[in-house]
Amino acid sequence: MSKVLRSVHLTNYYHEISGGVKSNYDNLLLAANEYERYVSLIVPGEENHVKRVGDYGKIYFVKAQRAPFFDRRYRLMLPFHYLKDGSPIREILLEEKPQMIEIYDNYSLTLMAGMIRKGYFKKLGRPMLVYFTGERFDTIFNSFVLNGRLGTWFSRRLMGNYNLAMFDYFIANSPFVAEELFESVMPEFNPGRSKTFFNFCWSFFNSSADNFKERVAICPRGVNTVQFSPSRRSESLRAEILKQHKIPTDAIVLLSSTRISPEKNIELLPRIMQILSNDADHDFRLLVAGAGPKQEWLELQARKLQGKIVLVGHLNKETLANYYANADVFIHPNPREPFGNVVLEAMASGCAVVAPNSGGVLSYANKLNAWLVNPTAEDFALAIKDAVENRRLREVRIQNAIETALENSKENAIRRLFETYDRIYEEFSRLRSTG
Repeated sequence: MSKVLRSVHLTNYYHEISGGVKSNYDNLLLAANEYERYVSLIVPGEENHVKRVGDYGKIYFVKAQRAPFFDRRYRLMLPFHYLKDGSPIREILLEEKPQMIEIYDNYSLTLMAGMIRKGYFKKLGRPMLVYFTGERFDTIFNSFVLNGRLGTWFSRRLMGNYNLAMFDYFIANSPFVAEELFESVMPEFNPGRSKTFFNFCWSFFNSSADNFKERVAICPRGVNTVQFSPSRRSESLRAEILKQHKIPTDAIVLLSSTRISPEKNIELLPRIMQILSNDADHDFRLLVAGAGPKQEWLELQARKLQGKIVLVGHLNKETLANYYANADVFIHPNPREPFGNVVLEAMASGCAVVAPNSGGVLSYANKLNAWLVNPTAEDFALAIKDAVENRRLREVRIQNAIETALENSKENAIRRLFETYDRIYEEFSRLRSTG
């Protein structure tokens, strides 16, 4: 089975500085060669071209325009890229002839699964259609469009009546993300929903919500424990980082690596530093690695705090690994983080971690390997001070965190993911043959 299944994966979230998304797909393509599985990725690009990754992996870049709003670093493949005969994504799929198509998108690509289910791409046959999600749509919608109960209601209706109805199976990267799938489909979470309209939507796509829970799998992503390692910690490298950013040698170095965007709760960072700037015992400095639509706002806050926050921009993985290993505390502000690759990377690097006590980080973070607190500036500040001053507890939790990272290595994550693909494809094939 593992050498038979040919898969194609589509996403609009992959670009050169897209952080965890890029890392996870790159890991998948590299592992395709180790497992001898044909894996192809279709992503937006500046021009049409194909990049080979060994003998078994490919990345098809489809020429696409930049996103018109939110974050213009991203490009978007849109329905015209696949709706008509001869469109680029159609041609790629006909060339690949995959048994499985996985889509990681909530906006412009999901319709392709519905088109296949409705029989509008007969030349392709009927591959298994997998919806992968590494984020919660309700978090994004509430952050950028409409907050509150109405935003949550709209998110559930869009997901439950439309997006999810077009797929055979569903994979989430954490229990927290999977919760949104259940909340969007299961009747116990939607007492006021029109059952007639819900059933009509699923029937329209020749689908059924029966046994939905059994068709959802959770496959956490993994960390490169060779690249992210405590072995990178060195006095000379730390001194070089401090000198580059004009930080005193006796400062306590905090690090946060995140997309600087509303859904990441980055507003918490300057509030934390405002409190810590008044600390009489330590000189706390925060390095923020990343970029995004709220970067200018954060730069303004950093100027107000007069050097307590330094924005270092996007760092490549090698450089980021050095920063993790030579920082004193890693802080992650987002209480609704889908999974948190960066938190796991910091753990693997031997850096003490302070994070919210909610969200996808709870897939691996706990009170034995991290400081988990309410997402308030006061609680974060207290936890950061404890992580610095309580040396014995710090050593124990860091060692536990390193062990946690090893358990969640990219090798283990990819193996579980491939096993999941094979298991659901076997079930899909059996049901198709008897259906």
